[in-house]
Amino acid sequence: MSDSPLIDSLTAAVEARPDDLTLRLHLAELLVGAGRGVEAIGHAAQILAREPANATARQLMSSALGGSSDAPPPVSAGSPPPVSASSPPPVSASSPPPVSASSPPPVSAGVDWAAMEQDLGDIVPPRFSHSAEPVRGPEDRTFDVETSTITLADVGGMEEVKKRLEISFLGPLKNPELRTLFGKSLRGGLLLYGPPGCGKTFLARAVAGEMGAAFISLSITDVLNMWVGSSERNLHDLFDSARSHAPCVLFLDEIDALGHKRSQLNSSSMRTVVNQLLTELDGVDGNNDGVFVLAATNAPWDIDSALRRPGRLDRTLLVLPPDKPARVAILEYHLRDRPVAGVDLSRVADVTEHYSGADLAHVCETAAEFAMRDSIATGEIRMISQADMLAAVREIRPSTDGWFATARNVAMFANESGEYDDLAAYLKKRKIR
Repeated sequence: MSDSPLIDSLTAAVEARPDDLTLRLHLAELLVGAGRGVEAIGHAAQILAREPANATARQLMSSALGGSSDAPPPVSAGSPPPVSASSPPPVSASSPPPVSASSPPPVSAGVDWAAMEQDLGDIVPPRFSHSAEPVRGPEDRTFDVETSTITLADVGGMEEVKKRLEISFLGPLKNPELRTLFGKSLRGGLLLYGPPGCGKTFLARAVAGEMGAAFISLSITDVLNMWVGSSERNLHDLFDSARSHAPCVLFLDEIDALGHKRSQLNSSSMRTVVNQLLTELDGVDGNNDGVFVLAATNAPWDIDSALRRPGRLDRTLLVLPPDKPARVAILEYHLRDRPVAGVDLSRVADVTEHYSGADLAHVCETAAEFAMRDSIATGEIRMISQADMLAAVREIRPSTDGWFATARNVAMFANESGEYDDLAAYLKKRKIR
């Protein structure tokens, strides 16, 4: 408690009603009059943060900081109320015109505003903010652009997939004279489909590296927005970014989420997103030369048919679980930084047929857990052994089985157009009928 009951009562009132600027101004005047300028500074600063043009608060701040000896007289209980923070101060013939709330506060000779901002930075925010980095507009999305350092040579096995990529995509690109001779167009895109975890994204990056092109990966989180029209604008901005960085591979991951069948969508906003995607693929609002569209999905049967017509995603490539050479390469990759002794990768690959790349990574992780658990129990560090790898294989089942169960129904009963002939041939080879 202080020696002034009036100040104490006003302080309590301000704490109870912090947004009452008139009450806070009255308290600041009393504090300045009582020689308690340090306390008055905080109250005056909070008033100026909300009403920079409040002349009374500026005068109080100047007095509290010692910039002027003309402090306003203390207000007694019987005095008329001070000038309201929301009403303009009285203007005489010799007074300068009042300052409006929209104009910047005049620089007072007795107030060092820079020093005030530094001293009171923990009490009120600064008057003006200065961004450390320039604000990016929708047209400047260069931070989304990557340079892929991997090529198809880094993809173990999968020779059939590489051959299809070479014939349908990379061959015409690398041979412009032959492309011109045979009238081969580079319009349209390539749709990669297959069970999850089998390397579709890795293949897309490898294609970008093989071409020496920029790489932009677009997912549903980059596009969808709660505000009407923002999703379509985001989609347009990302395609514009790809055009400005041509040659560029634009990878549309989980394309079934962005390009779902419009007949099955209950949301009108999602239907307009699909329409915008069709427009961008056609290049109606911009030239798509040098933009190579790759898309990936686990559910090609859920994609709107308009996306699959010629000139859009008109070429499809089935990405199956890795073959044996690919499985050996994947296992070796995930064991490269782990303590391993006596592991026969070829034998492990033999017993992991139909495992996805993600399944194989899980096998290596589980085998490492077995070895680490024994090391903790015995107090002696031991290496990951063949027994650990085989035990992990017995514990982990291939995750692709569920996908093929669904794909079987599509290949058998919804393949009138022949677009799933590759899938049907694989299922027949595996005797999944």
